[in-house]
Amino acid sequence: MSEAYTGGCACGAVRYGISCEPVFMNDCQCRDCQRKSGTGHGSYLTFPGKSGVKLEGEATHWDIVGDSGNVKTRAFCPTCGSPVYMTFAAMPDLFTVHAASLDDPSRYKPQAVTYRVSGYAWDQIDPALPKFDKMPPM
Repeated sequence: MSEAYTGGCACGAVRYGISCEPVFMNDCQCRDCQRKSGTGHGSYLTFPGKSGVKLEGEATHWDIVGDSGNVKTRAFCPTCGSPVYMTFAAMPDLFTVHAASLDDPSRYKPQAVTYRVSGYAWDQIDPALPKFDKMPPM
């Protein structure tokens, strides 16, 4: 394990530290991620389990039914509105953070593009990345 992954919201009211390595890093082009990001995709690091996650501060949670039909919970700062992390009802052991919420966003190394079917030509993502119409098998 390298150093912990740390990050949080823009104002610092919600912080996290994660002591394990991510199992998946992706750019998601689903319609929900487009709306949340205000652009063509969201960028995420997903970690295996919540035992290695330390949270500080109180995030506001919002449940939404994703393109998969499963509920995902978005967590954001109630003060500055920054999106910070997500959890998934269908995969309760996973913990996902927004790449831009990292203290060092350069640690984000995308491995794939998900929900390519919802993508737009103007959202140029690395053409070398594998692309999946929905989520790849986990």
